[in-house]
Amino acid sequence: MNVGKGNISAWNMRNGVLMFLSALLLTGCGYHLVGGRGTFAPGVRTVFVDVFTNNTSEANADSIFRIAFNNQVVQNGHFKLAPGPEEADAILRGTILSLQSSSLAYQTTNLSAENRMTVTMQISFEERASGRVLWSDGAYTGTGDYRVTTVGATETSRRDALVKLANDTAERAYRLMMSDF
Repeated sequence: MNVGKGNISAWNMRNGVLMFLSALLLTGCGYHLVGGRGTFAPGVRTVFVDVFTNNTSEANADSIFRIAFNNQVVQNGHFKLAPGPEEADAILRGTILSLQSSSLAYQTTNLSAENRMTVTMQISFEERASGRVLWSDGAYTGTGDYRVTTVGATETSRRDALVKLANDTAERAYRLMMSDF
């Protein structure tokens, strides 16, 4: 009978240790942003995405990138989108410095089959009242690829690539901003 009690006690001890280790793993491996929600910029609850400056010849690039950054603020839910700068705790500003396309792949006729679009931007996230810069990157870059086919199809493909590039750029910049890099 003592042997049975010893086995039950060892079994209970082993299960207890396994449950304890499982609990540690479950509570210790969760992913979160550096600083946790709401501590990145204490007091910042509303954000206004200012009109982007477009230093390129690409028509409407400023609007496309501003819409992408607005969407990031709304989708991530860390902040509410302010209708104007006066109602905001912080302002996100951007300047599109350059937008270039270069050939990425060629057809057998030595014509471009695929192009890569590269954007370089200045982005800053500032407290409105104090003007204190919470995050900035003066040479932020992003790339997007698109297929080159016929003239009309290529322009549509290029415009779609620009929208995707803006969305990807906004998502990555927002992650970096929230990670406080």
